[in-house]
Amino acid sequence: MKIVVLDGRTLNPGDNPWNPVKDVLAPADEFIVHDKSESADIIERCRGAQILLTNKTVLTGAALERLPEVKLICVLATGVNTVDVAAAKRLGITV
Repeated sequence: MKIVVLDGRTLNPGDNPWNPVKDVLAPADEFIVHDKSESADIIERCRGAQILLTNKTVLTGAALERLPEVKLICVLATGVNTVDVAAAKRLGITV
């Protein structure tokens, strides 16, 4: 499984290690944390991922259509206004 955090700096400004998350994953799993992602970075960074974690990085329907492996998007804040929820639903992605 591949998990990508698109804007980890907004959740963890450096004082909270990601190790507890990494420690529960299988050795073959990938857990990749990006401090910040611009819209131009999304497809390249998320290619092959099944799970995306975002806070402020916007996930448009056009981007989600290009990421067929994604099955789950977790928003690390209140609300889901950064995700095209209608497109996610149409694509079978849980938000």
